[in-house]
Amino acid sequence: MKKRNFQKIEEKLPGIKVNVLLKNYTTFRIGGRAQFFFVAKEKKELIKAIKVAKKFKLPFFILGGGSNILVSNRRFDGLVIKILNTKYKILNTKIMAEAGTRLGQLVSATVNAGLSGLEWAIGIPGTVGGAIWGNAGAFKNSMQNVVKAVEVLDSKTLKIKKFKNKDCKFSYRESIFKKNSNLIILSVTFQLKKRNKKQIKEKMQECLNYRKEKQPLNLPSAGSVFKNPPGFSAGELIQKCGLKGKRVGNVKISEKHANFIVNLGGGKAKDVKKLIKIIKNKVKNKFGITLEEEIRIF
Repeated sequence: MKKRNFQKIEEKLPGIKVNVLLKNYTTFRIGGRAQFFFVAKEKKELIKAIKVAKKFKLPFFILGGGSNILVSNRRFDGLVIKILNTKYKILNTKIMAEAGTRLGQLVSATVNAGLSGLEWAIGIPGTVGGAIWGNAGAFKNSMQNVVKAVEVLDSKTLKIKKFKNKDCKFSYRESIFKKNSNLIILSVTFQLKKRNKKQIKEKMQECLNYRKEKQPLNLPSAGSVFKNPPGFSAGELIQKCGLKGKRVGNVKISEKHANFIVNLGGGKAKDVKKLIKIIKNKVKNKFGITLEEEIRIF
Protein backbone atom coordinates (compact mmCIF):
# COMPACT_ATOMS: atom_id res chain seq x y z
CA MET A 1 0.00 0.00 0.00
CA LYS A 2 1.33 3.40 -0.91
CA LYS A 3 1.89 5.80 1.96
CA ARG A 4 0.04 9.04 1.51
CA ASN A 5 -0.27 12.11 3.69
CA PHE A 6 -3.76 11.66 5.11
CA GLN A 7 -3.69 15.01 6.90
CA LYS A 8 -3.17 16.91 3.64
CA ILE A 9 -5.91 14.93 1.91
CA GLU A 10 -8.29 15.49 4.84
CA GLU A 11 -7.67 19.23 4.69
CA LYS A 12 -8.92 19.24 1.11
CA LEU A 13 -11.71 16.73 1.71
CA PRO A 14 -13.12 16.96 5.27
CA GLY A 15 -15.05 13.85 6.30
CA ILE A 16 -12.82 11.40 4.46
CA LYS A 17 -12.25 8.12 6.33
CA VAL A 18 -9.50 5.51 6.25
CA ASN A 19 -9.47 1.71 6.18
CA VAL A 20 -13.23 1.26 5.62
CA LEU A 21 -14.69 -2.23 5.10
CA LEU A 22 -16.56 -2.23 1.79
CA LYS A 23 -18.64 -5.35 2.39
CA ASN A 24 -20.87 -3.19 4.59
CA TYR A 25 -21.75 -1.17 1.49
CA THR A 26 -22.56 -3.98 -0.97
CA THR A 27 -25.71 -6.09 -1.32
CA PHE A 28 -23.48 -9.17 -1.69
CA ARG A 29 -21.95 -8.41 1.75
CA ILE A 30 -18.55 -9.14 0.20
CA GLY A 31 -15.59 -6.78 -0.07
CA GLY A 32 -12.26 -5.82 1.44
CA ARG A 33 -11.10 -2.49 2.85
CA ALA A 34 -10.65 0.81 1.06
CA GLN A 35 -7.60 2.88 1.91
CA PHE A 36 -9.78 6.01 1.73
CA PHE A 37 -13.57 6.33 1.80
CA PHE A 38 -15.75 9.40 1.34
CA VAL A 39 -19.53 9.86 1.36
CA ALA A 40 -20.66 12.51 -1.12
CA LYS A 41 -24.06 13.80 0.03
CA GLU A 42 -24.29 16.51 -2.62
CA LYS A 43 -23.36 16.79 -6.27
CA LYS A 44 -20.73 19.42 -5.48
CA GLU A 45 -19.13 17.08 -2.91
CA LEU A 46 -18.90 14.33 -5.52
CA ILE A 47 -17.16 16.70 -7.94
CA LYS A 48 -14.85 17.91 -5.17
CA ALA A 49 -13.90 14.36 -4.18
CA ILE A 50 -12.95 13.54 -7.78
CA LYS A 51 -10.84 16.70 -7.98
CA VAL A 52 -9.03 15.76 -4.74
CA ALA A 53 -8.41 12.24 -6.04
CA LYS A 54 -6.85 13.67 -9.19
CA LYS A 55 -4.76 16.19 -7.24
CA PHE A 56 -3.25 13.49 -5.01
CA LYS A 57 -3.09 10.93 -7.85
CA LEU A 58 -5.45 8.59 -6.03
CA PRO A 59 -7.16 5.84 -8.01
CA PHE A 60 -10.87 6.32 -7.32
CA PHE A 61 -14.05 4.31 -7.64
CA ILE A 62 -17.66 5.54 -7.53
CA LEU A 63 -19.91 3.32 -5.40
CA GLY A 64 -23.68 3.64 -5.62
CA GLY A 65 -26.09 1.29 -3.85
CA GLY A 66 -23.56 -1.54 -3.96
CA SER A 67 -25.81 -3.87 -5.96
CA ASN A 68 -24.83 -5.66 -9.17
CA ILE A 69 -21.18 -5.61 -8.09
CA LEU A 70 -18.62 -8.07 -6.74
CA VAL A 71 -15.90 -6.33 -4.72
CA SER A 72 -12.58 -8.08 -4.13
CA ASN A 73 -11.61 -9.01 -0.58
CA ARG A 74 -8.23 -7.44 -1.22
CA ARG A 75 -7.52 -3.90 -0.01
CA PHE A 76 -8.19 -1.10 -2.51
CA ASP A 77 -5.27 1.31 -2.58
CA GLY A 78 -7.22 4.44 -3.42
CA LEU A 79 -10.41 6.41 -2.76
CA VAL A 80 -13.92 4.93 -2.83
CA ILE A 81 -16.56 7.65 -3.23
CA LYS A 82 -19.96 6.55 -1.95
CA ILE A 83 -22.66 8.68 -3.58
CA LEU A 84 -25.56 9.83 -1.42
CA ASN A 85 -26.65 12.84 -3.46
CA THR A 86 -30.36 12.09 -3.33
CA LYS A 87 -32.22 15.22 -4.43
CA TYR A 88 -35.00 14.84 -6.97
CA LYS A 89 -37.90 16.92 -8.21
CA ILE A 90 -40.96 16.27 -10.33
CA LEU A 91 -41.99 18.75 -13.01
CA ASN A 92 -45.19 17.72 -14.75
CA THR A 93 -44.21 14.44 -16.51
CA LYS A 94 -40.45 14.81 -15.99
CA ILE A 95 -38.39 13.74 -13.00
CA MET A 96 -34.92 15.15 -12.38
CA ALA A 97 -32.95 12.96 -9.97
CA GLU A 98 -29.38 13.06 -8.71
CA ALA A 99 -27.26 9.94 -9.23
CA GLY A 100 -27.34 8.82 -5.58
CA THR A 101 -31.14 8.70 -5.40
CA ARG A 102 -32.36 5.23 -4.46
CA LEU A 103 -34.20 3.72 -7.41
CA GLY A 104 -36.91 2.32 -5.11
CA GLN A 105 -37.50 5.75 -3.60
CA LEU A 106 -37.91 7.28 -7.05
CA VAL A 107 -40.28 4.56 -8.23
CA SER A 108 -42.47 5.11 -5.17
CA ALA A 109 -42.55 8.85 -5.90
CA THR A 110 -43.91 8.17 -9.40
CA VAL A 111 -46.98 6.47 -7.92
CA ASN A 112 -47.93 9.51 -5.89
CA ALA A 113 -47.41 11.72 -8.93
CA GLY A 114 -49.48 9.46 -11.17
CA LEU A 115 -46.55 8.90 -13.53
CA SER A 116 -46.02 5.70 -15.47
CA GLY A 117 -42.85 4.24 -17.00
CA LEU A 118 -40.84 2.98 -14.04
CA GLU A 119 -43.22 0.39 -12.59
CA TRP A 120 -40.95 -2.44 -13.75
CA ALA A 121 -38.08 -1.08 -11.63
CA ILE A 122 -39.83 -1.63 -8.29
CA GLY A 123 -37.75 -3.95 -6.14
CA ILE A 124 -34.50 -3.29 -8.00
CA PRO A 125 -31.87 -2.25 -5.42
CA GLY A 126 -29.27 0.40 -6.12
CA THR A 127 -29.17 3.99 -7.25
CA VAL A 128 -30.34 5.95 -10.26
CA GLY A 129 -26.74 6.43 -11.41
CA GLY A 130 -26.01 2.72 -11.29
CA ALA A 131 -29.23 1.91 -13.13
CA ILE A 132 -28.29 4.26 -15.97
CA TRP A 133 -24.67 3.04 -16.02
CA GLY A 134 -25.75 -0.55 -16.64
CA ASN A 135 -29.02 0.24 -18.46
CA ALA A 136 -30.93 -1.73 -15.83
CA GLY A 137 -34.04 -3.48 -17.00
CA ALA A 138 -36.75 -6.04 -16.29
CA PHE A 139 -39.99 -7.31 -17.77
CA LYS A 140 -38.95 -6.24 -21.31
CA ASN A 141 -38.33 -2.66 -20.19
CA SER A 142 -35.12 -0.76 -19.45
CA MET A 143 -33.75 2.65 -18.56
CA GLN A 144 -33.21 3.59 -22.19
CA ASN A 145 -37.00 3.79 -22.62
CA VAL A 146 -37.45 6.51 -19.99
CA VAL A 147 -34.22 8.53 -19.96
CA LYS A 148 -34.41 11.97 -21.55
CA ALA A 149 -30.98 13.33 -20.58
CA VAL A 150 -27.99 12.58 -18.35
CA GLU A 151 -25.73 15.15 -16.69
CA VAL A 152 -22.14 13.90 -16.64
CA LEU A 153 -18.77 14.97 -15.25
CA ASP A 154 -15.80 14.08 -17.46
CA SER A 155 -13.17 13.21 -14.85
CA LYS A 156 -10.38 13.75 -17.38
CA THR A 157 -11.29 17.33 -18.24
CA LEU A 158 -13.42 18.07 -15.12
CA LYS A 159 -16.05 19.55 -17.44
CA ILE A 160 -19.78 18.92 -17.02
CA LYS A 161 -21.60 17.66 -20.11
CA LYS A 162 -25.21 16.91 -21.04
CA PHE A 163 -25.96 13.66 -22.82
CA LYS A 164 -29.24 13.18 -24.69
CA ASN A 165 -30.74 9.70 -24.79
CA LYS A 166 -29.14 8.88 -28.15
CA ASP A 167 -25.72 10.03 -26.87
CA CYS A 168 -25.88 7.42 -24.09
CA LYS A 169 -25.55 4.59 -26.64
CA PHE A 170 -27.85 2.32 -24.69
CA SER A 171 -28.09 -1.36 -25.59
CA TYR A 172 -28.89 -4.51 -23.59
CA ARG A 173 -27.32 -3.87 -20.15
CA GLU A 174 -24.85 -1.47 -21.77
CA SER A 175 -24.23 2.26 -22.08
CA ILE A 176 -21.50 4.68 -23.05
CA PHE A 177 -20.84 5.19 -19.32
CA LYS A 178 -20.02 1.52 -18.85
CA LYS A 179 -17.43 1.69 -21.62
CA ASN A 180 -15.92 5.04 -20.51
CA SER A 181 -14.95 5.11 -16.82
CA ASN A 182 -14.07 8.82 -17.03
CA LEU A 183 -17.77 9.70 -17.53
CA ILE A 184 -19.30 10.12 -14.06
CA ILE A 185 -23.09 10.35 -13.88
CA LEU A 186 -24.26 13.32 -11.78
CA SER A 187 -27.99 13.44 -12.45
CA VAL A 188 -30.69 12.11 -14.77
CA THR A 189 -33.87 13.50 -16.31
CA PHE A 190 -36.63 10.95 -16.89
CA GLN A 191 -39.56 11.42 -19.26
CA LEU A 192 -42.66 9.58 -18.00
CA LYS A 193 -46.38 9.53 -18.84
CA LYS A 194 -49.51 10.33 -16.88
CA ARG A 195 -51.56 7.31 -15.86
CA ASN A 196 -54.20 6.25 -13.38
CA LYS A 197 -52.61 5.71 -9.94
CA LYS A 198 -54.53 2.50 -9.35
CA GLN A 199 -53.20 1.00 -12.60
CA ILE A 200 -49.64 2.01 -11.68
CA LYS A 201 -49.95 0.39 -8.24
CA GLU A 202 -51.38 -2.80 -9.73
CA LYS A 203 -48.51 -3.07 -12.21
CA MET A 204 -45.93 -2.49 -9.48
CA GLN A 205 -47.50 -5.12 -7.23
CA GLU A 206 -47.45 -7.57 -10.11
CA CYS A 207 -43.71 -6.97 -10.58
CA LEU A 208 -43.03 -7.25 -6.84
CA ASN A 209 -44.94 -10.51 -6.56
CA TYR A 210 -42.93 -11.98 -9.41
CA ARG A 211 -39.63 -11.04 -7.74
CA LYS A 212 -40.69 -12.53 -4.41
CA GLU A 213 -41.78 -15.75 -6.09
CA LYS A 214 -38.80 -16.22 -8.44
CA GLN A 215 -35.78 -14.57 -6.79
CA PRO A 216 -33.81 -15.45 -3.61
CA LEU A 217 -34.41 -12.20 -1.78
CA ASN A 218 -33.70 -13.69 1.66
CA LEU A 219 -29.93 -13.99 1.13
CA PRO A 220 -27.26 -11.45 0.11
CA SER A 221 -26.55 -11.41 -3.62
CA ALA A 222 -25.57 -9.05 -6.42
CA GLY A 223 -28.66 -9.79 -8.49
CA SER A 224 -28.46 -11.55 -11.86
CA VAL A 225 -24.88 -12.66 -12.44
CA PHE A 226 -25.06 -13.10 -16.23
CA LYS A 227 -26.74 -11.34 -19.12
CA ASN A 228 -29.32 -13.36 -21.01
CA PRO A 229 -27.81 -14.51 -24.33
CA PRO A 230 -29.96 -13.62 -27.38
CA GLY A 231 -32.95 -15.96 -27.42
CA PHE A 232 -32.04 -17.69 -24.17
CA SER A 233 -32.43 -17.35 -20.39
CA ALA A 234 -29.10 -17.52 -18.56
CA GLY A 235 -30.87 -18.96 -15.52
CA GLU A 236 -32.43 -21.78 -17.55
CA LEU A 237 -29.12 -22.65 -19.22
CA ILE A 238 -27.40 -22.86 -15.82
CA GLN A 239 -30.27 -24.93 -14.41
CA LYS A 240 -30.10 -27.38 -17.33
CA CYS A 241 -26.43 -27.91 -16.50
CA GLY A 242 -27.55 -29.23 -13.11
CA LEU A 243 -25.80 -26.44 -11.23
CA LYS A 244 -28.56 -25.26 -8.88
CA GLY A 245 -27.25 -25.51 -5.32
CA LYS A 246 -23.60 -25.85 -6.44
CA ARG A 247 -21.45 -24.49 -3.62
CA VAL A 248 -17.90 -23.17 -3.31
CA GLY A 249 -16.88 -22.06 0.18
CA ASN A 250 -19.72 -20.02 1.66
CA VAL A 251 -21.36 -19.01 -1.63
CA LYS A 252 -23.65 -21.07 -3.83
CA ILE A 253 -25.84 -20.98 -6.91
CA SER A 254 -29.38 -20.35 -5.71
CA GLU A 255 -31.86 -23.23 -5.87
CA LYS A 256 -34.60 -20.66 -6.45
CA HIS A 257 -33.02 -18.88 -9.44
CA ALA A 258 -29.88 -20.30 -11.09
CA ASN A 259 -28.69 -16.88 -12.33
CA PHE A 260 -28.22 -15.75 -8.71
CA ILE A 261 -25.19 -16.55 -6.58
CA VAL A 262 -25.96 -16.08 -2.89
CA ASN A 263 -23.74 -15.44 0.13
CA LEU A 264 -24.41 -17.92 2.93
CA GLY A 265 -22.37 -15.82 5.37
CA GLY A 266 -18.68 -14.94 5.21
CA GLY A 267 -18.51 -15.54 1.46
CA LYS A 268 -15.35 -14.57 -0.43
CA ALA A 269 -15.00 -12.88 -3.81
CA LYS A 270 -12.56 -15.57 -4.97
CA ASP A 271 -15.21 -18.25 -4.36
CA VAL A 272 -17.81 -16.31 -6.35
CA LYS A 273 -15.30 -16.04 -9.20
CA LYS A 274 -14.71 -19.80 -9.03
CA LEU A 275 -18.45 -20.41 -9.34
CA ILE A 276 -18.66 -17.97 -12.26
CA LYS A 277 -15.87 -19.88 -14.02
CA ILE A 278 -17.60 -23.24 -13.37
CA ILE A 279 -20.89 -21.90 -14.76
CA LYS A 280 -19.29 -20.45 -17.89
CA ASN A 281 -17.38 -23.65 -18.62
CA LYS A 282 -20.40 -25.92 -18.10
CA VAL A 283 -22.73 -23.79 -20.25
CA LYS A 284 -20.07 -23.45 -22.99
CA ASN A 285 -19.44 -27.19 -23.08
CA LYS A 286 -23.12 -28.19 -23.03
CA PHE A 287 -24.68 -25.49 -25.26
CA GLY A 288 -21.76 -23.82 -27.05
CA ILE A 289 -22.86 -20.50 -25.55
CA THR A 290 -20.44 -18.10 -23.82
CA LEU A 291 -22.16 -16.36 -20.93
CA GLU A 292 -21.21 -12.75 -20.25
CA GLU A 293 -21.21 -11.29 -16.76
CA GLU A 294 -23.83 -8.69 -15.93
CA ILE A 295 -22.33 -7.94 -12.51
CA ARG A 296 -19.39 -5.60 -12.28
CA ILE A 297 -16.22 -7.12 -10.80
CA PHE A 298 -14.16 -4.56 -8.88
